[in-house]
Amino acid sequence: MNTFVKKLLVLASAIVPVACAQQAETTQCKSSIDNSIYENLPFSMPQVIQPSFPDYTVNIKDFGAQADGKTLNTQAINDAIKAVHEKGGGKVVIPEGLWLTGPIELQSNVNLYTEKNALVLFTDDFQAYPIIKTSFEGLETRRCQSPISARNAENIAITGHGVFDGSGDSWRPVKKGKMTSSQWKTLVASGGVVEDDIWYPTEGSLKGAKACKEFNNPVGIETDEEWDEIRPWLRPVLLNIVKSKNVLLEGVTFKNSPSWCLHPLSCEHITINNVKVFNPWYSQNGDALDLESCNNALIINNVFDAGDDAICIKSGKDEDGRKRGEPCQNVIVKNNVVLHGHGGFVVGSEMSGGVKNIYVADCTFLGTDVGLRFKSTRGRGGVVENIYIDRINMIDIPHEALLFDLFYGGKGAGEETEEELAGRMKAAIPPVTEETPAFRDIHISNITASNIGRAMFFNGLPEMPIRNVNIKDVVINDARQGIVISQAENVTIDNTQVNTQGEVLQVKDSKNVKVNGKTYHNE
Repeated sequence: MNTFVKKLLVLASAIVPVACAQQAETTQCKSSIDNSIYENLPFSMPQVIQPSFPDYTVNIKDFGAQADGKTLNTQAINDAIKAVHEKGGGKVVIPEGLWLTGPIELQSNVNLYTEKNALVLFTDDFQAYPIIKTSFEGLETRRCQSPISARNAENIAITGHGVFDGSGDSWRPVKKGKMTSSQWKTLVASGGVVEDDIWYPTEGSLKGAKACKEFNNPVGIETDEEWDEIRPWLRPVLLNIVKSKNVLLEGVTFKNSPSWCLHPLSCEHITINNVKVFNPWYSQNGDALDLESCNNALIINNVFDAGDDAICIKSGKDEDGRKRGEPCQNVIVKNNVVLHGHGGFVVGSEMSGGVKNIYVADCTFLGTDVGLRFKSTRGRGGVVENIYIDRINMIDIPHEALLFDLFYGGKGAGEETEEELAGRMKAAIPPVTEETPAFRDIHISNITASNIGRAMFFNGLPEMPIRNVNIKDVVINDARQGIVISQAENVTIDNTQVNTQGEVLQVKDSKNVKVNGKTYHNE
Protein backbone atom coordinates (compact mmCIF):
# COMPACT_ATOMS: atom_id res chain seq x y z
CA MET A 1 0.00 0.00 0.00
CA ASN A 2 1.52 3.31 -0.98
CA THR A 3 1.91 6.29 1.33
CA PHE A 4 -0.83 8.29 -0.39
CA VAL A 5 -3.44 5.58 0.24
CA LYS A 6 -2.30 5.14 3.85
CA LYS A 7 -2.74 8.85 4.49
CA LEU A 8 -6.24 8.77 3.05
CA LEU A 9 -7.18 5.83 5.28
CA VAL A 10 -5.93 7.66 8.35
CA LEU A 11 -7.75 10.81 7.32
CA ALA A 12 -11.06 9.02 6.76
CA SER A 13 -10.95 7.34 10.16
CA ALA A 14 -10.11 10.58 11.93
CA ILE A 15 -12.58 13.00 10.42
CA VAL A 16 -15.31 12.63 13.05
CA PRO A 17 -14.90 11.33 16.62
CA VAL A 18 -16.99 8.29 17.38
CA ALA A 19 -18.69 9.54 20.51
CA CYS A 20 -20.86 6.58 21.47
CA ALA A 21 -18.27 4.01 20.38
CA GLN A 22 -15.56 5.50 22.57
CA GLN A 23 -17.58 5.55 25.79
CA ALA A 24 -17.06 2.27 27.59
CA GLU A 25 -19.26 3.47 30.47
CA THR A 26 -21.98 5.58 28.92
CA THR A 27 -25.30 6.91 30.08
CA GLN A 28 -26.54 7.36 26.54
CA CYS A 29 -25.18 6.87 23.04
CA LYS A 30 -24.84 10.53 22.18
CA SER A 31 -24.70 11.65 18.59
CA SER A 32 -21.30 12.55 17.15
CA ILE A 33 -22.89 14.08 14.05
CA ASP A 34 -22.10 17.73 13.44
CA ASN A 35 -25.33 19.45 12.47
CA SER A 36 -23.43 21.63 10.01
CA ILE A 37 -23.69 18.70 7.59
CA TYR A 38 -27.26 19.84 6.90
CA GLU A 39 -26.29 23.40 5.99
CA ASN A 40 -26.68 24.60 2.40
CA LEU A 41 -28.23 21.38 1.13
CA PRO A 42 -29.73 21.71 -2.36
CA PHE A 43 -32.97 20.18 -1.10
CA SER A 44 -34.89 20.12 2.16
CA MET A 45 -34.50 17.13 4.46
CA PRO A 46 -34.98 16.58 8.19
CA GLN A 47 -32.08 15.88 10.48
CA VAL A 48 -31.47 12.17 10.79
CA ILE A 49 -32.58 10.95 14.22
CA GLN A 50 -29.83 9.23 16.20
CA PRO A 51 -30.69 6.38 18.56
CA SER A 52 -30.24 6.68 22.33
CA PHE A 53 -30.08 3.97 24.96
CA PRO A 54 -30.65 3.61 28.71
CA ASP A 55 -27.71 3.30 31.09
CA TYR A 56 -27.73 -0.48 31.28
CA THR A 57 -24.89 -2.76 30.16
CA VAL A 58 -24.32 -6.50 29.92
CA ASN A 59 -21.37 -8.52 28.70
CA ILE A 60 -21.83 -11.56 26.47
CA LYS A 61 -19.46 -13.51 28.75
CA ASP A 62 -22.13 -13.29 31.45
CA PHE A 63 -24.35 -15.37 29.17
CA GLY A 64 -21.77 -18.10 28.61
CA ALA A 65 -19.90 -16.79 25.56
CA GLN A 66 -16.33 -18.04 25.16
CA ALA A 67 -13.62 -16.36 23.10
CA ASP A 68 -11.75 -19.49 22.08
CA GLY A 69 -12.48 -19.35 18.34
CA LYS A 70 -14.22 -22.74 18.40
CA THR A 71 -17.20 -22.42 20.75
CA LEU A 72 -20.32 -21.39 18.85
CA ASN A 73 -21.66 -18.35 20.71
CA THR A 74 -24.90 -17.84 18.78
CA GLN A 75 -27.21 -18.45 21.73
CA ALA A 76 -25.12 -16.51 24.22
CA ILE A 77 -24.97 -13.37 22.06
CA ASN A 78 -28.65 -13.49 21.17
CA ASP A 79 -29.64 -14.19 24.78
CA ALA A 80 -27.70 -11.09 25.83
CA ILE A 81 -29.47 -8.99 23.20
CA LYS A 82 -32.85 -10.36 24.24
CA ALA A 83 -32.18 -9.68 27.93
CA VAL A 84 -31.25 -6.05 27.27
CA HIS A 85 -34.25 -5.59 24.97
CA GLU A 86 -36.62 -7.00 27.60
CA LYS A 87 -35.03 -4.79 30.28
CA GLY A 88 -35.98 -1.74 28.17
CA GLY A 89 -32.73 -1.23 26.33
CA GLY A 90 -29.04 -0.61 26.80
CA LYS A 91 -25.68 -1.92 25.68
CA VAL A 92 -24.47 -5.44 24.88
CA VAL A 93 -20.68 -5.58 25.06
CA ILE A 94 -18.60 -7.93 22.93
CA PRO A 95 -15.18 -7.74 24.60
CA GLU A 96 -11.74 -8.37 23.19
CA GLY A 97 -11.35 -11.85 21.76
CA LEU A 98 -12.22 -14.16 18.88
CA TRP A 99 -15.92 -14.96 18.98
CA LEU A 100 -17.33 -17.64 16.67
CA THR A 101 -21.07 -17.33 16.11
CA GLY A 102 -24.04 -17.99 13.88
CA PRO A 103 -26.70 -15.38 13.00
CA ILE A 104 -27.11 -12.40 15.34
CA GLU A 105 -30.55 -10.76 15.50
CA LEU A 106 -30.71 -7.18 16.75
CA GLN A 107 -33.73 -6.03 18.75
CA SER A 108 -35.11 -2.59 19.58
CA ASN A 109 -33.25 -0.30 21.97
CA VAL A 110 -30.04 -2.34 21.89
CA ASN A 111 -26.54 -1.02 21.15
CA LEU A 112 -24.23 -3.90 20.20
CA TYR A 113 -20.84 -2.54 21.26
CA THR A 114 -17.53 -4.14 20.27
CA GLU A 115 -14.39 -3.39 22.24
CA LYS A 116 -10.96 -2.97 20.66
CA ASN A 117 -9.53 -6.23 19.35
CA ALA A 118 -12.95 -7.88 19.32
CA LEU A 119 -13.28 -10.14 16.27
CA VAL A 120 -16.69 -11.67 15.54
CA LEU A 121 -16.32 -14.54 13.08
CA PHE A 122 -19.47 -16.01 11.55
CA THR A 123 -19.48 -19.75 11.09
CA ASP A 124 -19.03 -21.21 7.61
CA ASP A 125 -21.61 -23.94 8.37
CA PHE A 126 -24.37 -23.33 5.80
CA GLN A 127 -26.90 -25.16 8.01
CA ALA A 128 -26.55 -22.47 10.69
CA TYR A 129 -28.35 -19.99 8.42
CA PRO A 130 -32.08 -20.77 7.96
CA ILE A 131 -33.61 -20.15 4.53
CA ILE A 132 -36.04 -17.25 4.87
CA LYS A 133 -38.28 -15.12 2.67
CA THR A 134 -36.57 -11.84 1.93
CA SER A 135 -35.67 -9.37 -0.81
CA PHE A 136 -32.45 -9.61 -2.81
CA GLU A 137 -31.39 -7.67 -5.89
CA GLY A 138 -34.74 -5.91 -5.70
CA LEU A 139 -36.92 -9.03 -5.95
CA GLU A 140 -38.92 -10.98 -3.38
CA THR A 141 -37.20 -14.35 -3.03
CA ARG A 142 -35.57 -16.69 -0.53
CA ARG A 143 -32.06 -16.45 0.83
CA CYS A 144 -30.18 -17.69 3.86
CA GLN A 145 -30.63 -15.58 6.95
CA SER A 146 -28.02 -12.86 7.23
CA PRO A 147 -25.23 -13.11 9.80
CA ILE A 148 -26.53 -9.83 11.25
CA SER A 149 -30.18 -8.86 10.87
CA ALA A 150 -33.00 -6.78 12.28
CA ARG A 151 -36.62 -6.37 11.21
CA ASN A 152 -39.20 -3.87 12.45
CA ALA A 153 -36.76 -2.62 15.10
CA GLU A 154 -36.27 0.89 16.48
CA ASN A 155 -33.28 2.52 18.15
CA ILE A 156 -30.59 -0.01 17.26
CA ALA A 157 -26.85 0.37 16.85
CA ILE A 158 -23.64 -1.48 16.19
CA THR A 159 -20.75 0.59 17.53
CA GLY A 160 -17.24 0.36 18.89
CA HIS A 161 -13.96 -0.78 17.40
CA GLY A 162 -14.43 -4.43 16.48
CA VAL A 163 -14.50 -6.47 13.28
CA PHE A 164 -17.32 -8.62 11.87
CA ASP A 165 -16.09 -11.26 9.40
CA GLY A 166 -18.75 -13.01 7.31
CA SER A 167 -16.67 -16.03 6.18
CA GLY A 168 -17.65 -15.11 2.66
CA ASP A 169 -14.98 -17.20 0.93
CA SER A 170 -16.84 -20.36 1.92
CA TRP A 171 -19.95 -19.15 0.06
CA ARG A 172 -18.87 -17.22 -3.01
CA PRO A 173 -18.29 -18.53 -6.54
CA VAL A 174 -15.12 -17.15 -8.12
CA LYS A 175 -14.32 -16.41 -11.74
CA LYS A 176 -10.98 -17.72 -12.97
CA GLY A 177 -10.18 -14.41 -14.64
CA LYS A 178 -10.33 -12.62 -11.28
CA MET A 179 -7.38 -14.55 -9.82
CA THR A 180 -3.75 -15.18 -10.60
CA SER A 181 -2.90 -18.64 -11.90
CA SER A 182 -1.42 -19.69 -8.56
CA GLN A 183 -4.45 -18.40 -6.64
CA TRP A 184 -6.78 -20.27 -8.99
CA LYS A 185 -4.78 -23.47 -8.64
CA THR A 186 -4.91 -23.27 -4.86
CA LEU A 187 -8.65 -22.55 -4.88
CA VAL A 188 -9.49 -25.49 -7.14
CA ALA A 189 -7.31 -27.81 -5.04
CA SER A 190 -9.34 -26.84 -1.94
CA GLY A 191 -12.43 -28.68 -3.25
CA GLY A 192 -15.64 -27.50 -4.84
CA VAL A 193 -16.56 -27.80 -8.52
CA VAL A 194 -15.58 -25.88 -11.66
CA GLU A 195 -17.76 -25.14 -14.66
CA ASP A 196 -17.16 -22.58 -17.43
CA ASP A 197 -14.10 -21.26 -15.59
CA ILE A 198 -16.13 -20.49 -12.48
CA TRP A 199 -15.36 -22.19 -9.17
CA TYR A 200 -18.33 -23.11 -6.96
CA PRO A 201 -17.88 -24.19 -3.34
CA THR A 202 -20.35 -27.11 -3.66
CA GLU A 203 -22.54 -28.96 -6.15
CA GLY A 204 -25.55 -27.28 -4.53
CA SER A 205 -24.07 -23.90 -5.27
CA LEU A 206 -23.63 -24.82 -8.93
CA LYS A 207 -27.20 -26.10 -9.12
CA GLY A 208 -28.45 -22.82 -7.67
CA ALA A 209 -26.47 -20.87 -10.24
CA LYS A 210 -28.03 -22.90 -13.05
CA ALA A 211 -31.51 -22.12 -11.70
CA CYS A 212 -30.93 -18.39 -12.21
CA LYS A 213 -32.10 -17.08 -15.57
CA GLU A 214 -31.17 -13.48 -14.77
CA PHE A 215 -28.92 -12.14 -12.06
CA ASN A 216 -28.88 -14.30 -8.89
CA ASN A 217 -32.46 -15.15 -7.95
CA PRO A 218 -33.34 -18.79 -8.80
CA VAL A 219 -36.57 -19.78 -10.54
CA GLY A 220 -38.28 -23.14 -10.71
CA ILE A 221 -37.26 -24.10 -7.18
CA GLU A 222 -40.51 -25.04 -5.45
CA THR A 223 -40.22 -27.46 -2.54
CA ASP A 224 -38.38 -26.98 0.73
CA GLU A 225 -36.16 -29.90 -0.24
CA GLU A 226 -35.17 -28.17 -3.49
CA TRP A 227 -34.41 -24.94 -1.66
CA ASP A 228 -32.33 -26.80 0.90
CA GLU A 229 -30.33 -28.49 -1.87
CA ILE A 230 -29.22 -25.10 -3.23
CA ARG A 231 -28.67 -23.55 0.21
CA PRO A 232 -24.95 -22.81 -0.51
CA TRP A 233 -26.07 -20.66 -3.47
CA LEU A 234 -28.42 -18.58 -1.31
CA ARG A 235 -25.59 -16.38 -0.11
CA PRO A 236 -26.81 -13.88 2.47
CA VAL A 237 -25.82 -10.26 2.75
CA LEU A 238 -23.65 -9.78 5.83
CA LEU A 239 -25.93 -7.19 7.43
CA ASN A 240 -29.64 -6.90 6.57
CA ILE A 241 -31.73 -4.34 8.45
CA VAL A 242 -35.34 -4.15 7.26
CA LYS A 243 -38.17 -1.73 8.05
CA SER A 244 -36.36 -0.28 11.04
CA LYS A 245 -36.00 3.23 12.43
CA ASN A 246 -33.20 5.19 14.09
CA VAL A 247 -30.32 2.94 13.07
CA LEU A 248 -26.63 3.63 13.70
CA LEU A 249 -23.53 1.81 12.44
CA GLU A 250 -20.41 3.53 13.75
CA GLY A 251 -16.74 2.81 14.19
CA VAL A 252 -16.72 -0.90 13.35
CA THR A 253 -15.36 -2.92 10.41
CA PHE A 254 -17.36 -5.32 8.24
CA LYS A 255 -15.48 -7.68 5.95
CA ASN A 256 -15.59 -10.82 3.83
CA SER A 257 -19.32 -10.91 3.17
CA PRO A 258 -20.94 -13.88 1.39
CA SER A 259 -22.73 -11.38 -0.90
CA TRP A 260 -23.53 -7.70 -0.45
CA CYS A 261 -22.02 -6.44 2.79
CA LEU A 262 -24.40 -3.78 4.20
CA HIS A 263 -28.04 -3.81 3.07
CA PRO A 264 -30.44 -1.46 4.86
CA LEU A 265 -33.89 -1.95 3.29
CA SER A 266 -36.97 0.23 3.81
CA CYS A 267 -35.41 1.96 6.83
CA GLU A 268 -35.93 5.47 8.17
CA HIS A 269 -33.29 7.62 9.85
CA ILE A 270 -30.16 5.56 9.32
CA THR A 271 -26.56 6.67 9.92
CA ILE A 272 -23.44 4.88 8.72
CA ASN A 273 -20.51 6.80 10.15
CA ASN A 274 -16.77 6.04 10.32
CA VAL A 275 -17.31 2.44 9.21
CA LYS A 276 -14.89 0.35 7.15
CA VAL A 277 -16.06 -2.28 4.67
CA PHE A 278 -13.64 -4.67 2.99
CA ASN A 279 -14.56 -7.34 0.46
CA PRO A 280 -12.00 -9.05 -1.81
CA TRP A 281 -11.89 -7.52 -5.26
CA TYR A 282 -12.72 -10.93 -6.80
CA SER A 283 -15.88 -11.33 -4.68
CA GLN A 284 -18.96 -11.95 -6.81
CA ASN A 285 -21.76 -9.51 -5.88
CA GLY A 286 -19.46 -8.17 -3.19
CA ASP A 287 -21.06 -4.72 -2.94
CA ALA A 288 -19.95 -2.68 0.06
CA LEU A 289 -23.21 -0.79 0.72
CA ASP A 290 -26.62 -1.08 -0.93
CA LEU A 291 -28.97 1.51 0.55
CA GLU A 292 -32.39 0.42 -0.70
CA SER A 293 -35.70 2.29 -0.38
CA CYS A 294 -34.47 4.18 2.69
CA ASN A 295 -35.64 7.61 3.83
CA ASN A 296 -33.32 10.07 5.61
CA ALA A 297 -29.80 8.66 5.68
CA LEU A 298 -26.23 9.76 6.38
CA ILE A 299 -23.35 7.88 4.75
CA ILE A 300 -20.33 9.75 6.10
CA ASN A 301 -16.63 9.36 6.91
CA ASN A 302 -16.39 5.75 5.73
CA VAL A 303 -13.83 3.64 3.85
CA PHE A 304 -15.13 1.12 1.30
CA ASP A 305 -13.20 -1.56 -0.60
CA ALA A 306 -15.55 -3.73 -2.63
CA GLY A 307 -15.65 -6.55 -5.14
CA ASP A 308 -18.64 -4.92 -6.84
CA ASP A 309 -20.31 -1.53 -6.46
CA ALA A 310 -19.13 0.45 -3.44
CA ILE A 311 -21.78 3.03 -2.44
CA CYS A 312 -24.97 2.02 -4.21
CA ILE A 313 -28.46 3.56 -4.06
CA LYS A 314 -31.38 1.27 -4.93
CA SER A 315 -35.19 1.02 -4.63
CA GLY A 316 -36.33 -2.38 -5.91
CA LYS A 317 -36.48 -4.07 -9.26
CA ASP A 318 -39.10 -4.06 -12.01
CA GLU A 319 -42.68 -4.89 -10.93
CA ASP A 320 -41.64 -5.83 -7.38
CA GLY A 321 -39.95 -2.47 -6.90
CA ARG A 322 -42.78 -0.49 -8.45
CA LYS A 323 -45.30 -2.35 -6.31
CA ARG A 324 -43.31 -1.59 -3.16
CA GLY A 325 -43.25 2.04 -4.27
CA GLU A 326 -40.64 3.23 -1.77
CA PRO A 327 -38.08 5.64 -3.21
CA CYS A 328 -34.62 5.99 -1.74
CA GLN A 329 -34.58 9.64 -0.77
CA ASN A 330 -33.03 12.31 1.43
CA VAL A 331 -29.51 10.90 1.57
CA ILE A 332 -26.20 12.64 2.32
CA VAL A 333 -23.06 10.82 1.15
CA LYS A 334 -20.03 12.75 2.34
CA ASN A 335 -16.35 12.34 3.25
CA ASN A 336 -15.99 8.77 2.02
CA VAL A 337 -13.01 6.97 0.48
CA VAL A 338 -13.47 4.11 -1.99
CA LEU A 339 -10.40 1.97 -2.69
CA HIS A 340 -11.90 -0.46 -5.20
CA GLY A 341 -15.28 -1.27 -6.69
CA HIS A 342 -17.20 -1.50 -9.93
CA GLY A 343 -18.39 2.01 -9.17
CA GLY A 344 -17.42 4.57 -6.54
CA PHE A 345 -20.90 6.07 -6.24
CA VAL A 346 -23.70 4.20 -8.02
CA VAL A 347 -27.43 4.56 -8.65
CA GLY A 348 -29.25 1.42 -9.84
CA SER A 349 -29.71 -0.75 -11.60
CA GLU A 350 -32.57 -1.68 -9.27
CA MET A 351 -34.24 1.73 -8.98
CA SER A 352 -37.85 0.94 -9.86
CA GLY A 353 -39.26 2.67 -6.77
CA GLY A 354 -37.41 5.88 -7.62
CA VAL A 355 -34.36 7.72 -6.27
CA LYS A 356 -34.38 11.41 -5.36
CA ASN A 357 -32.78 14.05 -3.17
CA ILE A 358 -29.28 12.61 -2.99
CA TYR A 359 -26.28 14.78 -2.09
CA VAL A 360 -22.77 13.39 -2.66
CA ALA A 361 -19.74 15.47 -1.72
CA ASP A 362 -16.09 15.34 -0.70
CA CYS A 363 -15.43 11.75 -1.76
CA THR A 364 -12.29 10.10 -3.11
CA PHE A 365 -12.19 7.13 -5.52
CA LEU A 366 -8.93 5.24 -5.95
CA GLY A 367 -8.99 2.71 -8.77
CA THR A 368 -12.72 2.01 -9.02
CA ASP A 369 -13.77 0.57 -12.40
CA VAL A 370 -16.09 3.56 -12.89
CA GLY A 371 -16.22 6.73 -10.83
CA LEU A 372 -19.84 7.97 -10.90
CA ARG A 373 -22.11 5.26 -12.27
CA PHE A 374 -25.82 5.52 -13.15
CA LYS A 375 -27.38 2.35 -14.56
CA SER A 376 -30.74 0.88 -15.47
CA THR A 377 -32.50 -0.89 -18.31
CA ARG A 378 -35.88 -1.30 -19.94
CA GLY A 379 -38.44 -2.91 -17.68
CA ARG A 380 -37.33 -1.14 -14.51
CA GLY A 381 -39.52 1.94 -14.54
CA GLY A 382 -38.84 4.42 -11.77
CA VAL A 383 -37.48 7.97 -11.81
CA VAL A 384 -34.01 9.09 -10.70
CA GLU A 385 -33.99 12.84 -10.08
CA ASN A 386 -32.56 15.64 -7.97
CA ILE A 387 -29.08 14.17 -7.64
CA TYR A 388 -26.34 16.60 -6.59
CA ILE A 389 -22.65 15.65 -6.71
CA ASP A 390 -19.83 18.01 -5.75
CA ARG A 391 -16.12 17.90 -5.00
CA ILE A 392 -15.08 14.42 -6.09
CA ASN A 393 -11.46 13.39 -6.69
CA MET A 394 -10.60 10.18 -8.51
CA ILE A 395 -7.54 8.49 -9.97
CA ASP A 396 -6.75 5.32 -11.92
CA ILE A 397 -10.27 4.70 -13.25
CA PRO A 398 -9.95 2.14 -16.09
CA HIS A 399 -13.37 2.96 -17.57
CA GLU A 400 -15.59 6.05 -17.26
CA ALA A 401 -15.25 8.87 -14.77
CA LEU A 402 -18.98 9.47 -15.35
CA LEU A 403 -21.28 6.84 -16.84
CA PHE A 404 -24.99 6.84 -17.63
CA ASP A 405 -25.92 3.41 -19.00
CA LEU A 406 -29.61 2.74 -19.65
CA PHE A 407 -28.77 -0.50 -21.45
CA TYR A 408 -27.27 -2.21 -18.41
CA GLY A 409 -26.94 -5.96 -18.87
CA GLY A 410 -25.83 -7.11 -15.43
CA LYS A 411 -22.07 -7.14 -15.94
CA GLY A 412 -19.34 -4.93 -14.62
CA ALA A 413 -17.67 -2.30 -16.75
CA GLY A 414 -15.31 -3.97 -19.21
CA GLU A 415 -16.83 -7.45 -18.70
CA GLU A 416 -19.33 -7.09 -21.54
CA THR A 417 -18.37 -7.16 -25.20
CA GLU A 418 -19.29 -4.36 -27.56
CA GLU A 419 -21.34 -6.90 -29.53
CA GLU A 420 -23.47 -7.73 -26.48
CA LEU A 421 -24.21 -4.07 -25.81
CA ALA A 422 -24.92 -3.36 -29.48
CA GLY A 423 -27.33 -6.29 -29.59
CA ARG A 424 -29.49 -4.84 -26.81
CA MET A 425 -29.36 -1.36 -28.30
CA LYS A 426 -30.62 -2.65 -31.67
CA ALA A 427 -33.82 -3.99 -30.14
CA ALA A 428 -37.12 -2.47 -31.29
CA ILE A 429 -37.94 0.80 -29.54
CA PRO A 430 -40.89 0.23 -27.18
CA PRO A 431 -43.49 2.82 -26.19
CA VAL A 432 -43.05 4.74 -22.95
CA THR A 433 -44.85 2.95 -20.12
CA GLU A 434 -44.50 2.48 -16.37
CA GLU A 435 -41.63 0.13 -17.23
CA THR A 436 -39.54 2.94 -18.74
CA PRO A 437 -36.80 4.23 -16.42
CA ALA A 438 -36.11 7.98 -16.36
CA PHE A 439 -32.96 9.83 -15.27
CA ARG A 440 -33.23 13.61 -15.01
CA ASP A 441 -32.26 16.73 -13.07
CA ILE A 442 -28.72 15.69 -12.17
CA HIS A 443 -26.11 18.24 -11.12
CA ILE A 444 -22.39 17.47 -11.03
CA SER A 445 -19.60 19.92 -10.19
CA ASN A 446 -15.97 20.23 -9.11
CA ILE A 447 -14.68 16.90 -10.34
CA THR A 448 -10.95 16.27 -10.72
CA ALA A 449 -9.79 12.99 -12.23
CA SER A 450 -6.54 11.54 -13.57
CA ASN A 451 -5.67 8.41 -15.53
CA ILE A 452 -9.14 7.68 -16.90
CA GLY A 453 -10.37 5.25 -19.54
CA ARG A 454 -13.17 7.41 -20.97
CA ALA A 455 -14.09 10.80 -19.59
CA MET A 456 -17.89 10.53 -19.85
CA PHE A 457 -20.44 8.29 -21.55
CA PHE A 458 -24.15 9.10 -21.79
CA ASN A 459 -26.06 6.10 -23.18
CA GLY A 460 -29.77 6.91 -22.82
CA LEU A 461 -32.86 5.24 -24.22
CA PRO A 462 -34.29 6.50 -27.52
CA GLU A 463 -37.76 6.53 -25.97
CA MET A 464 -36.54 8.22 -22.76
CA PRO A 465 -33.33 10.25 -23.17
CA ILE A 466 -31.27 11.31 -20.18
CA ARG A 467 -32.54 14.82 -19.44
CA ASN A 468 -31.46 17.97 -17.67
CA VAL A 469 -27.89 17.16 -16.67
CA ASN A 470 -25.71 20.06 -15.60
CA ILE A 471 -21.95 19.54 -15.27
CA LYS A 472 -19.45 22.26 -14.45
CA ASP A 473 -15.92 22.83 -13.22
CA VAL A 474 -14.46 19.50 -14.27
CA VAL A 475 -10.85 18.59 -15.05
CA ILE A 476 -10.09 15.13 -16.46
CA ASN A 477 -6.44 14.35 -17.16
CA ASP A 478 -4.86 11.51 -19.11
CA ALA A 479 -8.12 10.15 -20.52
CA ARG A 480 -7.76 7.54 -23.25
CA GLN A 481 -11.11 8.63 -24.69
CA GLY A 482 -13.14 11.81 -24.45
CA ILE A 483 -16.86 12.48 -23.95
CA VAL A 484 -19.59 10.52 -25.77
CA ILE A 485 -23.18 11.75 -25.49
CA SER A 486 -25.94 9.60 -26.99
CA GLN A 487 -29.70 9.84 -26.46
CA ALA A 488 -29.66 12.86 -24.16
CA GLU A 489 -31.51 16.18 -23.97
CA ASN A 490 -30.72 19.46 -22.26
CA VAL A 491 -27.19 18.63 -21.18
CA THR A 492 -24.92 21.51 -20.18
CA ILE A 493 -21.20 20.95 -19.64
CA ASP A 494 -19.44 24.14 -18.61
CA ASN A 495 -15.86 25.05 -17.70
CA THR A 496 -14.73 21.50 -18.37
CA GLN A 497 -11.31 20.30 -19.54
CA VAL A 498 -10.68 16.83 -20.93
CA ASN A 499 -7.08 16.05 -21.78
CA THR A 500 -7.02 13.16 -24.23
CA GLN A 501 -5.22 12.14 -27.39
CA GLY A 502 -8.49 10.79 -28.76
CA GLU A 503 -11.58 12.65 -29.94
CA VAL A 504 -12.63 15.03 -27.21
CA LEU A 505 -16.39 15.07 -27.89
CA GLN A 506 -18.94 13.00 -29.79
CA VAL A 507 -22.63 13.93 -29.76
CA LYS A 508 -25.22 11.75 -31.47
CA ASP A 509 -28.99 11.36 -31.35
CA SER A 510 -29.22 14.16 -28.80
CA LYS A 511 -30.88 17.54 -28.43
CA ASN A 512 -29.71 20.80 -26.91
CA VAL A 513 -26.30 19.71 -25.72
CA LYS A 514 -24.18 22.68 -24.72
CA VAL A 515 -20.47 22.16 -24.08
CA ASN A 516 -18.30 25.08 -22.96
CA GLY A 517 -20.67 27.52 -24.60
CA LYS A 518 -21.20 25.70 -27.90
CA THR A 519 -24.57 24.08 -28.64
CA TYR A 520 -24.90 20.69 -30.37
CA HIS A 521 -28.20 19.47 -31.78
CA ASN A 522 -27.97 16.08 -33.45
CA GLU A 523 -31.09 13.99 -34.07
